[in-house]
Amino acid sequence: MKTKYAPLMAALTAAALFTGTACSSSDSAEEVNPDEKVALTYWTWTPNMDKVVAAWNSANPNIQITVNKQDGGDPAVTKLLTAIKAGSGAPDIMQAEYQKIPTLVSSDAIADIAGEVGSLKDKFPEGSWNGVTLGSEAVYGVPQDSGPLMFFYRSDVFEKNGLAAPKTWDDYAAAAEKIHKADAKQYIGTFSATDAGLFTGLAQQAGASWWGVNGDAWSVNINDAATQKVASYWGGLVEKGVVDNKPMYTPEWNAALNDGTQVGWVSAVWAPGVLEGSAKDTKGKWKAAPMPQWDAASPATGNWGGSATSVTTQTKHKAQAAKFIAWLNSDPAALKLLATDANIYPAANDATSVLTTPPAFFSDQADYYTIAAEAAKATKPFTYGPNVNVAYSAFNDAFGKAAESKKAAAFTESLATIQQTTVDDLKNTGFNVAG
Repeated sequence: MKTKYAPLMAALTAAALFTGTACSSSDSAEEVNPDEKVALTYWTWTPNMDKVVAAWNSANPNIQITVNKQDGGDPAVTKLLTAIKAGSGAPDIMQAEYQKIPTLVSSDAIADIAGEVGSLKDKFPEGSWNGVTLGSEAVYGVPQDSGPLMFFYRSDVFEKNGLAAPKTWDDYAAAAEKIHKADAKQYIGTFSATDAGLFTGLAQQAGASWWGVNGDAWSVNINDAATQKVASYWGGLVEKGVVDNKPMYTPEWNAALNDGTQVGWVSAVWAPGVLEGSAKDTKGKWKAAPMPQWDAASPATGNWGGSATSVTTQTKHKAQAAKFIAWLNSDPAALKLLATDANIYPAANDATSVLTTPPAFFSDQADYYTIAAEAAKATKPFTYGPNVNVAYSAFNDAFGKAAESKKAAAFTESLATIQQTTVDDLKNTGFNVAG
């Protein structure tokens, strides 16, 4: 017996474009009159996007885009889904976090635009493109920005301890122990047990992909060997006490970055902006490096953050909307505007051609964006599912308790709970689940 969400699985495996009984704007080829003037709305939370769009509007009088600033994350998704359900009020174009795309697809909120933008595939790293395809031939957006994981460290402290940037996770663990032994107040970093997005990226680097498509059903693999390895590793460092065990983005954590008690941070390409605000007194003392590796011979990393630009199913001008988002995320002039005006790291491979000056906080590190580009190319594919929020909430609860216990085993044992909670939610919501 098929569930009400079985058509989503068809969309993922056979590029069908509808769920339930809703019919999307992708069901038939659109006849486009090049002389027709259309006005499209674009919901986004990216700063200064109106300045970027102004360049398009100036050159394309027949396709005019109006930017409508939104709150990011869950509020944006909720607002869009409310409009889709109501049958009116939705924008033509929507910024969508990669992790939210399966939810939007299952709700028939964003359209398959493979016919319009599929040829752009080679312009993006495999990991980013996978985020808009869900592993299928359908394309539910064009990658806009990405957050490849990197390692940031206080070079002065590392040099004082005779350490180089860690090339492997074994190196990182040894450095963590040496730094904390030399100064009990200093840590190489913190393991923030309530930042599911970062842990997801760490698991992704190790080869995990927590959701997948198996025929007409979802699979869930949160408790897999790769994730177990990552949980065991960080749990072990917490148990030894050689990394801090407090949440990030708190006043205490900000102060620790600035006063030199936090001397490293596993973060993403966007970290300089945070450091500039939180650790302004340490400017010139930090360096960026590639992520420590599980296998130095096969460099890999994961993502923390990033989003795509999608076309909604309520638009009456899918082809024009797709033409705009193709320009926005792949044209060299647009990429430069995204980087300089919107202050994001474009997902396109050509980002390095426009990012020629390092971030202000790393002004003395000319190869900053070269390192970032290599990280982006090494990002492992990862498939999100339609109930990321449930999995992340379960993670925060289970790992928060594990962090309080400071026992390595508590972290690995928590994964079974997160796995079961995620599977149960999918089933209760009406999805087919393999296994």
